[in-house]
Amino acid sequence: MRILLLAHSFNSLTQRLWCELGELGHELSLELDIGDEVTREAVQLFAPELVIAPYLKRAIPAEVWRTVPCLIVHPGIPGDRGPAALDWAILEQRRDWGVTVLEASAEFDAGDIWAAAGFAMRAATKASLYHDEVTECAVRALLAALARRARGERPTPLSVLDPTTAGCWHAPLGQPQRRIDWAGDTTEVVLRKLRAADSAPGVLDEILGQPFYLYDAQPAPAAPGAAPGGWFGRSGHVLLRATVDGAIAIGHARRAAPDAIKLPALLACPAATTLAERDPPAAASDIRYHEAQGVGFLAFEFYNGAMSTSLCEQLAAALDEAAARPTRVLVLEGGRDFWSNGIDLNVIEAAASPADESWRNIAAIDDVAERIVRLEGKLTVAALRGNAGAGGAFLALAADQVWARPGVVLNLHYRNMGNLYGSELWTYTLPRRVGAAAARRMLEERQPLLGRQAAARGLIEAAFGADAADFDREVAVRATELAAAPDFERRLAAKRAQRAADEAARPLSRHRADELERMHRSFYGFDTSYHVARHRFVHKAPHSWTPRHLARHRVARR
Repeated sequence: MRILLLAHSFNSLTQRLWCELGELGHELSLELDIGDEVTREAVQLFAPELVIAPYLKRAIPAEVWRTVPCLIVHPGIPGDRGPAALDWAILEQRRDWGVTVLEASAEFDAGDIWAAAGFAMRAATKASLYHDEVTECAVRALLAALARRARGERPTPLSVLDPTTAGCWHAPLGQPQRRIDWAGDTTEVVLRKLRAADSAPGVLDEILGQPFYLYDAQPAPAAPGAAPGGWFGRSGHVLLRATVDGAIAIGHARRAAPDAIKLPALLACPAATTLAERDPPAAASDIRYHEAQGVGFLAFEFYNGAMSTSLCEQLAAALDEAAARPTRVLVLEGGRDFWSNGIDLNVIEAAASPADESWRNIAAIDDVAERIVRLEGKLTVAALRGNAGAGGAFLALAADQVWARPGVVLNLHYRNMGNLYGSELWTYTLPRRVGAAAARRMLEERQPLLGRQAAARGLIEAAFGADAADFDREVAVRATELAAAPDFERRLAAKRAQRAADEAARPLSRHRADELERMHRSFYGFDTSYHVARHRFVHKAPHSWTPRHLARHRVARR
């Protein structure tokens, strides 16, 4: 079919559905929801047989859904209506939740139901649930809806749902409903409220008497004598706060000001440097390492996958320590929701000199990439349980092998950020995997790839796992087998020989220098495209147009 995707942004769910539908052979185009007139024009130009809305913040124009069938992907169970569906599910402690695909109608979220899929809730942030369970259910529900339509079936009216099990209308969720009662709310309640607001809009509160939105909360050890609600310490960028029965760690915050952006908590509130330094809470640790049966596992759970200069330096030090351990295989686990998304644009934006901080950050992440490539005493594996984008996706390619979940989304390009050339040694790692011509095509096309598609193209070695837990189990099994393989020494010798041959052909330092020369122009040159694109991205500026590599109906028009 000719399918037009209509979305508020090309977010992770929209990218996943774009890949899934394209893989099935549908002719796709995308329009960002900029305005009703733009949407009507897109429908006129593309003449779709179906419009799918994976992520919208407002209603589809009536002229559109009355003319073309429109399917809404709603992150709630059948019957659930209104905004903040997942937020309410967390706050109400729902044990089970789901995703519903329904037809657009005059009443918000009240159209006939085509399909639904459900999942068991876990104690996690809204963003984490959205990136994992909601996305997987959205894929299943949408494909089931398309299959029903293809068979000529009719959707189920909302009115016939069992009222004892169906969802209901939820009003918009404002800060008054999210407010934390520090004198009465237990740690569990505090965490639930914060998780329901992460990654947006955050919970409006205070840090040392100044208004801030709080994010990225984890449980922390209690501090004897600390009054509930009191800030009693810090650990790295994390700030610690007492509750009535324990404590929490706040990893990120945003000043309550129109131009403020989300930052690591200590950077957002420099006044908190007066708090006492304490040991980091185990749950709030960014980098974790453990060993089992000759395999080292290095996890780096960075918020939204962003790797600031400081975090890159910490990761480089962790790699040095892991390299010195008596293991045969090193698995780079990244984080659950994101393996990595490259340099931290928010921290860069907040710097006194964004150009200087960009330069420091790219050099620091290059140091990480170079350590991985040059680690010759072990076999390395990048295990992508979560999405990877831009520099983070290329960083994964520095490993000897890359394994991913089948539905993981990889974005192997930088161009959307002001036509950045990129670094992370991609000019070495990408062509060695797919060849120079295919590498150029990937960069020019700027298309997301699913893990299984990347494996089919030879970009990565394997894609497997029914879910995150299954993937983790299989990674452990495969890594252990790799470490115990009878031909392990032969493989390691072959790796060293190939690295020596590559170094002789063109030194790694030359790849890095050439990449950084191009990046220097973007950071310090007369073309300010990168700085403009970064500023708009960080400040979440409204879209004014849809990129032409996605809005294919507009390319055809030209």
